[in-house]
Amino acid sequence: MSVAPPTVGVLVDRYGRVARDLRVSLTDKCNLRCTYCMPAEGLPWLAGPQLLGDDEVIRLIRVAVTRLGVTEVRFTGGEPLIRPGLVGIVTAVAAMAPRPRISLTTNGIGLDRLAPTLGAAGLDRVNVSLDTLDRERFTRLTRRDRLDAVLAGLAGAAAAGLTPVKVNAVLMRGLNDDEAPALLRFALDHGYELRFIEQMPLDAQHGWDRASMVTADEILAALRSAYALSPDPAARGAAPAETWLVDGGPARVGVIASVTRPFCGDCDRTRLTADGQVRNCLFATEESDLRGALRSGADDDELARRWRAAMWGKRAGHGIDDPAFLQPARPMSAIGG
Repeated sequence: MSVAPPTVGVLVDRYGRVARDLRVSLTDKCNLRCTYCMPAEGLPWLAGPQLLGDDEVIRLIRVAVTRLGVTEVRFTGGEPLIRPGLVGIVTAVAAMAPRPRISLTTNGIGLDRLAPTLGAAGLDRVNVSLDTLDRERFTRLTRRDRLDAVLAGLAGAAAAGLTPVKVNAVLMRGLNDDEAPALLRFALDHGYELRFIEQMPLDAQHGWDRASMVTADEILAALRSAYALSPDPAARGAAPAETWLVDGGPARVGVIASVTRPFCGDCDRTRLTADGQVRNCLFATEESDLRGALRSGADDDELARRWRAAMWGKRAGHGIDDPAFLQPARPMSAIGG
């Protein structure tokens, strides 16, 4: 006998997991063309009317924070720094009570200019994607010669106090899989927190192949060739990264092993796409429409009810190892990280 989703309270699913971390995509557009994300010509972008307006984004976040128990809000894209209303959205979210922690995942281009303004608006910290320190490799991987801009963005974020500044790196076989120690040295030298992420089946081309993915075990083996790693004694909680102390600490390095060491049992995330769809899992094949309800005049109680129902249907795991696994139709750039 099935159990109906709750009509009050926090975002809980049938397995007892509570979603307190909201990832909000502000745009599907990006100013890079990373090979593991999208083709060189880009993608068919969402039309303006399909996107949530600034006030709509703020309203849905307010529902999540004040009615559904969300305590962490992270803005993603595409590339969120190209959203014209970003600063105003951050300002509004920082003024909410209770105030959530506010972070941003970005490729870093333009962050050196925006970091002080975003910090003043209420942004707490940033995650910056950086897969290589080699300019030629960066250009080949992203199809843009913008490595200097990303490095400037990292420095700008640190100078603006958006700490801890976290660096996200994806290693790809035959391209940058030899750079793990160098990336960690760079992060240690600059006081950044490095997180390696296993490449996931979220590319627009649907060309992901597990056999060619650089695994967590391989990443750790490469790091141990240059550093002593010991398990982090701090409780991991719902954090996606397993972390290790580097040379006895206090510096740490993390690996997000979404494929080979899934952490679905502790997942606490809910996602809102730039066009107002709730996704209860990064790999979900179905979405729940809040934009339509919002624009049809639904009140906050109704929006909260629909959001609870969407999360109630979350699966036990992402199922990548299941022979019946289907990659989501939307790529990462349209879902939000």
